[in-house]
Formats: sequence, C-alpha cells, structure tokens
Amino acid sequence: MDLAGWVAALDEVIASIGPRFFRREPRGRAGTYVRGLLAGLERKNGWTLAEHAGAMSPDSTQRLLRTADWDVDGVRDDVRDYALDALGDPASGVFVVDETGFVKKGVRSAGVQRQYTGTTGKIDNCQLGVFLAYASSRGRALIDRELYLPTSWTEDRDRCAKADVPDEVGFATKPQLGLAMLDRAHATGLLAPGSWVTADEAYGQNPTFRTWLADREMPFVLATRNDDVLRSPDGHRRQAKILASIAGARDPDTGRSGWERRSVGAGAHGDRDYDWTVVTLDPAGLPAGWGHWLLVRRQTEPGEGKTLRELAFYRCAAPSGTPLRELVRVAGARWAIEECFQTAKNEAGLDQYQVRSYRAWYAHITLAMLAAAYLAATRTREAEKGGLHPTTIS
Repeated sequence: MDLAGWVAALDEVIASIGPRFFRREPRGRAGTYVRGLLAGLERKNGWTLAEHAGAMSPDSTQRLLRTADWDVDGVRDDVRDYALDALGDPASGVFVVDETGFVKKGVRSAGVQRQYTGTTGKIDNCQLGVFLAYASSRGRALIDRELYLPTSWTEDRDRCAKADVPDEVGFATKPQLGLAMLDRAHATGLLAPGSWVTADEAYGQNPTFRTWLADREMPFVLATRNDDVLRSPDGHRRQAKILASIAGARDPDTGRSGWERRSVGAGAHGDRDYDWTVVTLDPAGLPAGWGHWLLVRRQTEPGEGKTLRELAFYRCAAPSGTPLRELVRVAGARWAIEECFQTAKNEAGLDQYQVRSYRAWYAHITLAMLAAAYLAATRTREAEKGGLHPTTIS
C-alpha cells in the first residue's frame, strides 16, 4: 500500500468512531488529534498537537479531552473491535494484562503518587495504567485501559473532586482492574472459553483472578513468586523453588535432565532461548478434564556477574494434555505487551499527554491506543501482502 492508501485507511478508522461524537467540532478535533499523534513530532503534547493542527493555543485540544461531549468508552470498544478484527487469530491469540507507568511532576494529576513503576525500575512520582493487550502471530495491540487510583486518592474525595474523579469511583486493586477489562471482553464474546490469558505475578498471586479465569474455562499462564506454596497431587505442599529443583533433577537411571530448551521468540539480540521444566499440581477447583502445572523457566547461562542461572515461575491451567511447547508459547507472549507499550509511547504519544483530570487521561489514552492499533493493523496488512511475518516489519 502506498502513502495514499495508508492515509485512506486512517481516514476510514477515524470515520468509524464518528458516531461516538455528538457534535461536529469534537468529531473533527478527534480526527486531527489522532493524525497529530501519528505525525513525526518530537513531542506530542497539548501545545505541539495544537500547533500541528494550526491552532494558536491548546485550549481546543484540552476541551476535547476534558469536557467535550463524546463517548470515550464507546471509542475504547471500537479500538478493541478494530484491533481484534485486524489481528485476531484463534489459534495463536493471547490476552495479556500488565501495567505501565507515566512519570509526572506535581501531585494534582489523577492517581499520581510515589510508587514503583517498571517504566523507570524504581519508586517514582507517577500514574499507573493497567492495560489489556491482544497478541497473536498476526500482531499485537492494546485494547483496553484503566487508571489505577491508590488509596491516597480514593480516601480523599476532595482531592478526587479536584481531578474530576467521579464520586462512584472507589479503590480497586490492579487485579480487579484487570478483571474489569477481561470481563468487558468476555461480555462481547471476544474473550471466549479456550482463550489464553497471561499476566505477571501481581495477577498470578491473586486467587480471585485465577478463579475468575478457571470458572469461565479460560486457560492461563500466570507468573508467580519462587516462594509460592503449591499443592502436589499427593497432597504435599511445597514452595515453587523446591518443586523446580525436584523436577529439574537429572534422572539417575536415564541420565536425562528434567530441563528442555525452547525459544520464546526473537528478541533484540536473537532468539530468546531458555530451559524449561514443568511440575504437575493438584487440579482441585479447575474444570473437569483440566490440568494444573508449575512451569519453570531458567536462563541458559548465568547473568553478567552472577554464578547462578535465574529462574522464573508460572502457574498454569489448561485442558489436560496441553503440551509444554504451548505453555512456553503463552508465557513468551507476555513480552508482547511491553512491545505494545514501547510502540504506543514512541510512535503514538501514549505517555506524552499534559492533562490532570481523570476523564482527560482516559480520553487521551484511548485516542493514543487507536493510533497505535492503526499502526499495528497497517504493519500486519503490509507484511501479509508481501508474504512476510508481521513481527518482521518494524
């Protein structure tokens, strides 16, 4: 597709969200906003987007995000449907839950406080957004979002009011926010029984999160801690790291190691190869015919300056007979959401907003997700047209 084709495709995407706007002016400004997010601007904030649109000030842009009459959550649904239509693949699709940080100055932006964020790898003054992504062999994109509000906010309703946080919005943990997004996808039928879900240990350690998935027959690979106490089929309870040492021990009769080397896909420095082993767990509480396992990942070599190879642990549940290679594939899919964050921040201005209010955060993030989904869909369309794998196009 040539440049004209790309522009026409973007016009179609923007037109598709038109019914979510109740007046012509915000509808047009939203289209201009999305085009600005995709423009080659060094920074994509209120001032630069306004200048790109030919405006004298960012006032109209701020109105679009803060007060203009449009259905922000309706556009969110459109983004999800568009991404799943462009990238969907029942054979390889995985839904991924994770959060990312938005480093901010001051104390007035909704949800901001000093808290740990993987974005900087330390405790920082930031907002945290919890996201749902979809990843398949055809591509990956962010499809839903929630702003995490710490108790320092939800227990101070005056502070919430100043940031336009609705009165009915109370405290919710990150796993609860993740389940809210999964529940929305489930309600539409896009997240159906048999759909794989993966997430990090903040979600894997949460019994409610695991039970919600099991009750709906959604197989999962969820990270957990090395000291997670797990029950074996014989009733014994042991820490994950103990089970890993037992499973990975060399068989004295055959001399074979319990570890199997497999790749989870290409990384910046070549294939991401790891050693893997799996331990059978008690399947109590899971659907009939399902298995329960501890999946363990080990580095092939110790990290720089270290003598031991690092281990990672995952609680897995799926129909019995699910092969190791499938569990490994889903575990590896969790990296896709990090790639989504990087792309959306670098190419669609996900983190470059200048807004403080609760509603404005959702409005900007949703439009940035739309811009990023358009890039993902375009990348997939061009790759498939040329007979290439979508992830080879950057």
